[in-house]
Amino acid sequence: MRVTSTIIPGPIMSQPIHRALLSVSDKTDLIAFARGLVSRGVELVSTGGTSKALAEAGLPVTDVSSVTGFPEIMDGRVKTLHPKIHGGLLAVRSNESHRAALLAQDIAPFELLVVNLYPFEATVARGAEWNDVIENIDVGGPAMIRAAAKNHDDLTVIVDPADYAQILAEMTADENRTSDATRRKLACKAFARTASYDAAISRWFSAQLDEPLGDYFAIGGSILQELRYGENPHQKAALYATPGKRQGVTAARQIQGKELSYNNINDTDAALECLGEFADLASAACVIVKHANPCGVAIAGTAIEAYRKALACDPVSAFGGIIAFNRQIDAVLAREITELFTEVIVAPSVDEEALAIIGAKKNLRLLLLAGPLLKSNGVALKSVGGGILVQTRDDASVDDMDLKVVTKRPPTSQELEDLRFAFRVAKHVKSNAIVYAKDGATVGIGAGQMSRVDSARIAVRKSEDAAKAAGAAAAAVQGSVVASDAFFPFADGLLQAAEAGATAVIQPGGSIKDADVIRAADEAGLAMVFTGVRHFRH
Repeated sequence: MRVTSTIIPGPIMSQPIHRALLSVSDKTDLIAFARGLVSRGVELVSTGGTSKALAEAGLPVTDVSSVTGFPEIMDGRVKTLHPKIHGGLLAVRSNESHRAALLAQDIAPFELLVVNLYPFEATVARGAEWNDVIENIDVGGPAMIRAAAKNHDDLTVIVDPADYAQILAEMTADENRTSDATRRKLACKAFARTASYDAAISRWFSAQLDEPLGDYFAIGGSILQELRYGENPHQKAALYATPGKRQGVTAARQIQGKELSYNNINDTDAALECLGEFADLASAACVIVKHANPCGVAIAGTAIEAYRKALACDPVSAFGGIIAFNRQIDAVLAREITELFTEVIVAPSVDEEALAIIGAKKNLRLLLLAGPLLKSNGVALKSVGGGILVQTRDDASVDDMDLKVVTKRPPTSQELEDLRFAFRVAKHVKSNAIVYAKDGATVGIGAGQMSRVDSARIAVRKSEDAAKAAGAAAAAVQGSVVASDAFFPFADGLLQAAEAGATAVIQPGGSIKDADVIRAADEAGLAMVFTGVRHFRH
């Protein structure tokens, strides 16, 4: 049995809170909290707008400039960066020389700091101009927060109005004192807040300069939801929102159903990313995802047609999956969806009758999208032992690729349309990925295999199973096209597709065996195009 230990200083007798410094941008519950402090004999010191709000509420407050003997200058950029403030925050009460310095410099200590920062993230999210964003970078606030958090043995630091009630309760219960555990927890939260704030600033600068990968990489976010567990019940998990305008799954509004799980969120994100590939098309689109892989994707004139075509690809895997639409869900579509056990439905909107139909399935999660679908952008992160892998997102679109016909027979116009569709989907299937498609719908998907030929075989088998279940005479891969996310290293995978009845192929090309693969395609009568772009997804 492994035994570990962490050395944490034992309990200390905290100082009663007699003096508090308040400087907040978010004034939620400020007055009620300040009244609670005053009722317990706490002296209030404050800055600018916070001081004005307290005074207008009839509360006694001392302005920071009265403490420092120096006015706020440079439009408020300089007000708290002063020894009379930071000395009062950083002085260690048990340190004799610190106490002597306080006395010698006539500095009164603080026992409570309440600060929340200039709304930098919100300013960026609303699309503000450069100068406005820069002016919303807080300097004095983070400095005070870090000082108080460092000195948490002697100070309580609050960066979130949600913590006001607990602090007043503890002060009431213990003669204006807060517990060691509370101060340490709040110090941890304070450092996380300033780190997240600085990360938001760093990421904004990176975006403005179009330099996503610098010598240092900062990440941060604010909690949106604590989850019951992670991928498995023994794992802890939470969902955080990164700075900037929320989109996709973090912006979706849950209308009904059980709490979203880690896997629900991950799969819904995968569905919405794939759905985003069709954001520029006039067609209705449906994406069905299971375990982060599309198991059915289709476009059509209406949402219900798209759903039926997508479901036909692999109705077995669709059981317990995520279904995403780019069109409103009506009653007819809602009835069909609810015939199948589904974890999550996500769409831009739902009409009233459909809402009632879905509402009868109390556990079925229904999410409504906020705003238009957006294609992949920004950066993608993956944790590894001791570090983070960071890359720009795969924003390459088949619409922008120079497709090169490499076989004797060029694809027909219908084949070319389906090839583009299949390659859009292959981008979102875990590698090695093989996608068969026909008439704007997937008809066979092979995902995540160590061998590309195995992915091709699995996709064919899935199509055969679906045909058998539907009572069809032949599998839908007959007469389909096929997309591969990366090149065929040998002709075997391509020949598997030809044997299944595919008539055209789209792949990146670039193998040393390209000539052999092209020759095999010609001999099989296939049309084949190279994209020159690979879509590995691991």
